[in-house]
Amino acid sequence: MNQTTTKPSRTVSIPQNAESNAWKWMRYSGFLLIPLAWGHLLLQDVIVGVHKIDTQYVADRWLNPAWRIYDVLLLTFAFAHGVNGLRQVLNDFVHTPKARQTLAWVLFAGWLVISAIGAYAIIVGVGK
Repeated sequence: MNQTTTKPSRTVSIPQNAESNAWKWMRYSGFLLIPLAWGHLLLQDVIVGVHKIDTQYVADRWLNPAWRIYDVLLLTFAFAHGVNGLRQVLNDFVHTPKARQTLAWVLFAGWLVISAIGAYAIIVGVGK
């Protein structure tokens, strides 16, 4: 007689904290970042060619709001990945929880400010 046994299921509770939120953000934004970055590479380097890109090309491209949104998403997602990677590296050197938390908030604030400045330059600064 063949008897099959099933393992009892185990429930794991994952705390909802800044670290788990950063982990989720990296996965979700990374999923979106891949087509954004490859699309940018394909358009700028293959279709248009870097030798044809100048300020007039960028100004003409940004007349379309969809391209401005595309570039803002690319900027914020790519920069978020870089800042979060920097945070992970610095966590190897910063050992106290309070210092890690302070560092995380400083990096987040820096990301937010620089991303906002970049978004402003792309969206509002066009044509000025």
